[in-house]
Amino acid sequence: MNRYQGRVVAITGAAQGLGLAMATRFAAEGATLALADVNEQTLTDAAGTITDAHDAKLRTDRVDVTDSAQVNAWIDGVTTDLGRIDVLVNNAGILRDNRVEDITDDDWHAVIDVSLTGGFHCARAAFAPMKRQGYGRIVSFSSMSWRGNFGQTNYVAAKAGIVGMTRTLALEGARHGITANAIAPGLIETPMLASMNGPARDKLTNKIPMRHTGRPQDIAEAAAFLASDAASYITGIVLDVDGGISIGSSIR
Repeated sequence: MNRYQGRVVAITGAAQGLGLAMATRFAAEGATLALADVNEQTLTDAAGTITDAHDAKLRTDRVDVTDSAQVNAWIDGVTTDLGRIDVLVNNAGILRDNRVEDITDDDWHAVIDVSLTGGFHCARAAFAPMKRQGYGRIVSFSSMSWRGNFGQTNYVAAKAGIVGMTRTLALEGARHGITANAIAPGLIETPMLASMNGPARDKLTNKIPMRHTGRPQDIAEAAAFLASDAASYITGIVLDVDGGISIGSSIR
């Protein structure tokens, strides 16, 4: 399929993990990519991997999504250089887990600023060009944790905020041909999951009805669907991609 031929897809946190998997998936369908990350060298390496595999047209930018001026300059550069922006994927995020009494002010603000405020900065900057062209897709990343998770007050607050933001973007964008949806991944094989110690990881994996973790490609497929014309009548939803862990506990 070439669903993204002629489309410009902008992705934050694109240098590794889910961001890289999604960039690779969109490139495979002909997208022109605008990739952003704070790690410039890792992003350059990722871009090389993508172009080697798919001969994709792309640009890379070092962007700190917590800085609205940097985000505005990035989106302006993308629309000037590539002519438009069709899809925005808000993927950048970090963890600073701890019990609530041990979360410092810095840890609270770091997680909120990257995962929630950063997503807002990007959506706000992309909204105007999307409205002008009468078309846009915004895919933002929540988490299975948005419903509440022990030791993640800051992260949960950010990811729950993404859900609320997404629903509001969907309302404001609907009459302008813009959809906004969120993806809530479960336990996916990413560098973030790799940092979890073995026993804790095994305990969580055993709670997944499918009894195994997901692949970055599973998330990439979900993003490629939600950002496509096939999902043009879907907006304001949270798509769980989690092997069934969000369903709840079984008595068996």
